[in-house]
Amino acid sequence: MLTVPSILAAHDMRTAAREPRPGASNFVYREFTDPYDLQPLHRIFVARTAPGPTPIPPGIKNLPDPGEAIVSPKLGEVLAVNPEAAGLVPGRLTGTIAPEGLGGADDLYAYIGTTPDKLPEAGKLGSFDAGRTLKPVVEPSSLDILRFVLGCIVLLPLIIFLSVCARISGESRARRLAALRLVGLSAKDTLRVNAGESVAAALVGAVIGLIGYLGLNEVMARIGLPGLHWYPADGRPDGSTMAACLVGCPALAWVVGQFSARRAAVSPISVRRTGERKPPKKYGALLLIPGLGVISGYCALGVMGRDPSGGSSSAVLVPGAVLVTGVGLVFGLAPITAWLAQRLARMTKSLPVSLAMRRTEVDPGSSLRVVTGLVLLVFGASLTQGVLVELDQISRRTAPLQEYRIPLSEVSPAQRKAMAKVPGVQASTVSYGSWDPLDGSDVGHADLVVGTCSQLAAYTERAVGCVDGRIMQLRDVRTTYEYDPKPGERYSFVLKDGRKVFLTVPHEKIDVRPWDMSVFESGTLLVPPSLLPSDLADADGVLTLLSDADPSTVRSVLDGIGAVAPTAAVEPVGIVIDSLAQLTVIRSLLVVGMVLGLAIGVAAFVVSVADRAMERRGQVTALALLGARAGTSRVVQVVQVVLPLVVGLGAAIVAGWLAESSYLITGGGAVHWDWEGLPLLFACALGVVVAAALASVPMVRRHIDPEHIRRD
Repeated sequence: MLTVPSILAAHDMRTAAREPRPGASNFVYREFTDPYDLQPLHRIFVARTAPGPTPIPPGIKNLPDPGEAIVSPKLGEVLAVNPEAAGLVPGRLTGTIAPEGLGGADDLYAYIGTTPDKLPEAGKLGSFDAGRTLKPVVEPSSLDILRFVLGCIVLLPLIIFLSVCARISGESRARRLAALRLVGLSAKDTLRVNAGESVAAALVGAVIGLIGYLGLNEVMARIGLPGLHWYPADGRPDGSTMAACLVGCPALAWVVGQFSARRAAVSPISVRRTGERKPPKKYGALLLIPGLGVISGYCALGVMGRDPSGGSSSAVLVPGAVLVTGVGLVFGLAPITAWLAQRLARMTKSLPVSLAMRRTEVDPGSSLRVVTGLVLLVFGASLTQGVLVELDQISRRTAPLQEYRIPLSEVSPAQRKAMAKVPGVQASTVSYGSWDPLDGSDVGHADLVVGTCSQLAAYTERAVGCVDGRIMQLRDVRTTYEYDPKPGERYSFVLKDGRKVFLTVPHEKIDVRPWDMSVFESGTLLVPPSLLPSDLADADGVLTLLSDADPSTVRSVLDGIGAVAPTAAVEPVGIVIDSLAQLTVIRSLLVVGMVLGLAIGVAAFVVSVADRAMERRGQVTALALLGARAGTSRVVQVVQVVLPLVVGLGAAIVAGWLAESSYLITGGGAVHWDWEGLPLLFACALGVVVAAALASVPMVRRHIDPEHIRRD
């Protein structure tokens, strides 16, 4: 957990060192970033304009000459396996980039040498090392969210787990500590004995865990996570991290040890002789009121249609409410379960259920330490789903069609024809923008797109009223256009020779519903190919290709476009490649966090169930001597575990879903209610209940040992 920020920081530091900086030198450059299997493929084309010193980025000895290319090891593997992608990196491979010039082992990066005449719109290259990367692995805002969610799904269950283990170790030693107290040891020294034993065990465990992590880091650095690969040195903990582990764990064990043995130190008689336990304090449940109040308030605003997104208050209130709700689930579960067990015990006529409810009523804390970790895990899983939904909807196109836009000025007529024949491309069209003086003045603007009614119908969600052979205006009643061209207005379009041709906005309109971010947007003029003015300036035109939106087709089309025109800027409409790459990294880290949280929760459950079995040996023996059957004892054990688990998981699902919805509402995205995630949460909760019930059965042994109740 503590090394994740250092891994990301090391990645960003190396990527910042290779960032090209504009300036005065004898080189020009142009940088391209394309998606490749949800990864960004970075290509830097460089061309020498005059003799002189050469700026050199880290990881290579010299910039490539025309017709040469230097690539990262991972990109070299991709080019060897996928010859179709070779067109993206034209030239002979003359070397590979060393680790100091790469963010991670999975970087797709290339320096490609060419000539100035093949680099339109190139900029002058000054040097490398921007000081701060413009493309971090995870944006700072997303990194804060990631830290918060990982804290909820890993650190909170970890604290619960350590507390459970410390309490168990204290309670297992309670009779011995009470005996020490009765023979004259002071209360303070009794607590010191218990805390000292806990600290010694925690320190040994921390050392073993640290050694285990160092070995695991060497392995995982070579395997990597989806979207994130790092070098072993990046993941090695620094001094502060090691100190936090070696000091923090024993310190937590000492604090918990001070409280876990307090009963034996203060009232040893009640430990040596079975005494009545105090009922759980109810103030813990009061934390749920402010937490759920804030979360439910945001959900209510979402239901009423008011948008509370943005603002600093939401950024503070929602995380704070989530934390308070999580803590309230932990501290409020005991009094709620005790109250419910008391009511059920009065109502039931079943002997096993009555015994289980009375036991839960008297000592709800012993059952709750079994289930608390799993309850927090389900609560954190709900929040994790919300983060993934929010990130996914802002980085991925949801339309069934994918558009690719290429400036006409960067491709020749032959390349345009070749692109239209790329496998996977279903159609191609061109669009032009009206004349703009480019002096900052606010001039009315209109776009035209060349197409027929059949193309319009095929590549929009709906198109009604189109007539072939006529210029018509597209109009979507759901949206507004920035300039909103009115019928009868005239707009000028520039020809290649600099002259202008005027088009009049027609009165005829097509009722259209385009896919999001489409070339067929509202306000655009649909011009049939036969009526298109000849020789419109390429500088104002865009070539648009259309294909299916499945990832394999998108990858194939991008490879084909790159093979035809490797130095042309291609915009896959609606695909935010940097956001997709970040989403992959965040999803990987959250999955790792969920796995860690699950392991911690299961460990806490196993330890707690085993401890409860040891703790209840005397009760089980007494019931058996009184005539209770083994089946009755097993049902009592199962019900005692299942009741707080059902209550806790039910509360976690409700509170977690409300927390997730409040996060989505304040995030400003289109999705406010994650209905699709609820069945998964219910299925997980049901699986946890079934597993807990099955695991509780073997904890009641058939063998009866009267020694367990000899002292009582």
